Amino acid sequence: MISKSTIDQVYEMARVEEVIGDFVNLKKSGSNFKGLSPFTDERTPSFMVSPVKQIWKDFSSGKGGNVVAFLMEHEHFTYPEAIKYLAKKYQIEVEETEQSDEQKEQANERESLYLVSEYAKEYYEGVLWNTEPGKAVGLSYFKERGFTEETIRLFGLGYGLDEWDAFTEQALEKGYQLDYLEKTGLTIVKDDPRNPGQKRKFDRFKGRVLFTIHSLSGRVLGFGGRILGNDKKAAKYLNSPESEIYHKSKVLYGIYFAKQAIAREDNCYLVEGYTDVIQMYQRGIRNVVASSGTALTPEQIRIISRLTKNITVLFDGDAAGLRASLRGVDLILEQGMNVRICTFPAGEDPDSFAKNNAYEDVVLYLEENSKDFIQFKTSLLAKEAANDPIKKADTIRDIVGSIAKVPDRIKREIYVQQCAAMMNISEEVLFNTLAQIGRKDFQEASKRRNQETKAFEVVRDTPAEARVDVQYELERKIIEILLLYGKEMEEFEDLVLKENEEGELVLEPERVEARVYEKIYLDLQEDEIELTHDHFKTIYYRLMEALNEKEDFQIAEFLHELDQQLVNDVSSILMEEEKYNLHNWERKDIYPKEKARTIAQLVSETILTLRCFLIKKRIHSLQQDTEEKTEDNSEVLEEIVHYLQLNKLLNNKLNRVLS
Repeated sequence: MISKSTIDQVYEMARVEEVIGDFVNLKKSGSNFKGLSPFTDERTPSFMVSPVKQIWKDFSSGKGGNVVAFLMEHEHFTYPEAIKYLAKKYQIEVEETEQSDEQKEQANERESLYLVSEYAKEYYEGVLWNTEPGKAVGLSYFKERGFTEETIRLFGLGYGLDEWDAFTEQALEKGYQLDYLEKTGLTIVKDDPRNPGQKRKFDRFKGRVLFTIHSLSGRVLGFGGRILGNDKKAAKYLNSPESEIYHKSKVLYGIYFAKQAIAREDNCYLVEGYTDVIQMYQRGIRNVVASSGTALTPEQIRIISRLTKNITVLFDGDAAGLRASLRGVDLILEQGMNVRICTFPAGEDPDSFAKNNAYEDVVLYLEENSKDFIQFKTSLLAKEAANDPIKKADTIRDIVGSIAKVPDRIKREIYVQQCAAMMNISEEVLFNTLAQIGRKDFQEASKRRNQETKAFEVVRDTPAEARVDVQYELERKIIEILLLYGKEMEEFEDLVLKENEEGELVLEPERVEARVYEKIYLDLQEDEIELTHDHFKTIYYRLMEALNEKEDFQIAEFLHELDQQLVNDVSSILMEEEKYNLHNWERKDIYPKEKARTIAQLVSETILTLRCFLIKKRIHSLQQDTEEKTEDNSEVLEEIVHYLQLNKLLNNKLNRVLS
């Protein structure tokens, strides 16, 4: 277990805006930061980060919390994993208390897969640098590719010995379980035909140079292995298989090293292979990733979209089937991204071009030769069509098909104008074709929706009208006030119920000075009011304890003492008002009144409203009693009258407070 002193130090050092900034492109918005949600596919930012409160809130998914909660949600870390990640980022030494054998056995499977993968990386690096075959074969290959020792170490490149089970035997000797070696794909286990009931174990990456595949946060997910021999039966490249921690369609090679540069440059270069990424990075082009040898997927595009809206796809100069490759780029357009294309001279690819040219020359080439995707595609296909009318018609339909993928209407119109000029065809024809594609897509979508609707018609219930839970909202407001202003000293107006000379009940005000949390506690105690919602009740008592015991109450410190569910609840309460900042009211000449200016009034109003609500609830309960009873109801009716008088007095008071 991680010691409390380490956890406290991590919370003290970690900055939520810095940590989340590694995963999401954040932009300043007043005293906060905002960006696109990393949890949903959205085009308008609804993700808010508060450096002052050290919390975040994603209004599109409802998730929120502190820095640890973000890592647990986004990276699927356990709590200890998140603490260790932050400790590593802020160079804090992790102190751990001794774990029992039982605790070690209880470590979850996911963490075990990560540990095995991390060990494999260290093992293969060790083979590369410390063994004769590693240096002679693996290291020589990487150096021939032009990679420096610093780059080789940075990217975690390695080598697997050309032996059947060298890695597997070493891992088992170190205490790693065969089950996890098999689940990560590092070891292949098969039945031994010569010994029935026995298993044979093989290293998947035997005799290959290895490229480590990292997650966005830098965890080892898997490996890509390239064979160096001339074995025609073996695949040239071999990747780790799908596992609980490695999903090829959701991973981009190099993203861990590129994420900050992508956000800073507001552009991402997309290449095909591992060596393209490494060579470009080494040359100084840091905002570059690869799709790990697979066709680009929506999940991969969404990873990039959190960091930038601009992608530049780099193609080899003599790339076979360039037209087929371009079809995959339509997917990027569908995600609302801006796409540019850059091809290299014949015989060159990103790897060779970066290796053979200076940084300034590479940057200049990319700037001068990157073309807008639609413009590039139109130019390319127009050459292919030449003077063939049939080919030209097919080409125009292909281009309009790509334009139809663009969600932005203004961009679509501009692309139509460009295409019309380049293909020498009227805009009207192109717009009509675009409309036909749109209608067809709409009809297909409607048909799918109707089929889905029919499938569920039998069990569908009429949705109940949403009702506001008044008590829930008032209890939530009490928690918010305590969090924001609990320690503030304010002058309050206490209300004392008395009879005047005419024998009528009246509320007489008395001025009293107290801290906000003391006032709320005493008012609720006096009326014997207890919060009814479990989470609020827990937070309320934890808050009262912290506010009473700690002279310098800090929200961030309070949060890290709560479990993650309560952290999410508190963050939602604190960040609720930030939702309205997303609309930038000031630009519309609307200036909401700050709550801090009228704290005493806010407290009084909230407590009075809760009292009125509970009185009305009590009146309703008493009225039901009178309906059910057949005997004398005079006492109950008298009590109802008393409550009605009190309710009227409190409402009059509320009107004065609100005026």
